Amino acid sequence: MNDQISMETAIQKAGILLEALPYIKRFKDKIVIIKFGGSAMSDDKVLTNVLQDTVFMKTVGMMPILVHGGGPHISREMERRGLRPKFVDGHRITDRETLEIAKTVLVDQIGASMVKKISEMGNDAVCVWEDGYCPITAEKHYIEVKEDDGTTNQLDIGYVGKVTSIIRERFLSLCSECTIPIVPPLAKGNDGEIYNINADSVAAFLAKALGAEKLVFLSNTHGIMTRPNDETSFVSTLHEDEAHSLIDKKIINGGMLPKVFACIAAVKAGVKKAHIINGQIPHALLLEIFTDKGVGTQIIV
Repeated sequence: MNDQISMETAIQKAGILLEALPYIKRFKDKIVIIKFGGSAMSDDKVLTNVLQDTVFMKTVGMMPILVHGGGPHISREMERRGLRPKFVDGHRITDRETLEIAKTVLVDQIGASMVKKISEMGNDAVCVWEDGYCPITAEKHYIEVKEDDGTTNQLDIGYVGKVTSIIRERFLSLCSECTIPIVPPLAKGNDGEIYNINADSVAAFLAKALGAEKLVFLSNTHGIMTRPNDETSFVSTLHEDEAHSLIDKKIINGGMLPKVFACIAAVKAGVKKAHIINGQIPHALLLEIFTDKGVGTQIIV
């Protein structure tokens, strides 16, 4: 009986490999940008699954790039030091002290930890922010605020920036090697300052600039639902027009908004597919990329 079960299990595994084969062939030598959020990274099991999936992708010939957040970690460190995190329109107000905390958390703690874990899994990885060098350039970002009289003013929220360019050759060189680039959401300005950047925006910019095959956002929800909190209303494919309709109805809101806008912008700029998937599902990346059904929402235009 046990031998029969073992044989059936082996046959099922062979079937899974055969299902994955055409995707492995199709995505060989293709760049995939993966954005992994700070909240999911707090769970060590989830983080390990994501990194294992990323190493698998690299091993079968894909070129994954990991962009990570770290908001909750930064907030915790600020509170530990007696500072209160403040936000405007989802952007962290970043003074000099907050920026130094962000750099330490994102590069020295999260980035270094991911590089170490990937190395332990048998693959090389490198944080693209090394010794003060970063292949991402940004400019200072202001928040537009509407006054009661209808006029618009620009609000200065400190060392917060938006990406303006990347050193494309640096990323392509890392990808062509047996290396997984780890990208913290930080960049340098032409003014010499360092800026804290929205990680979703960094991922979308990289996907467009590098002509990525896929842009994948790992979130804590099962993609996009047409009825809030009703998982049966989950949609596997969403057209740009449908996405805008859900935004107008405020069904897509909060932290999902920048991800959806980033997906739309990336696909319109030539990225083949953009996905939002639940990173808490074990090996969600592999299920989305290497199976017929997938587990998340892909956005098309």
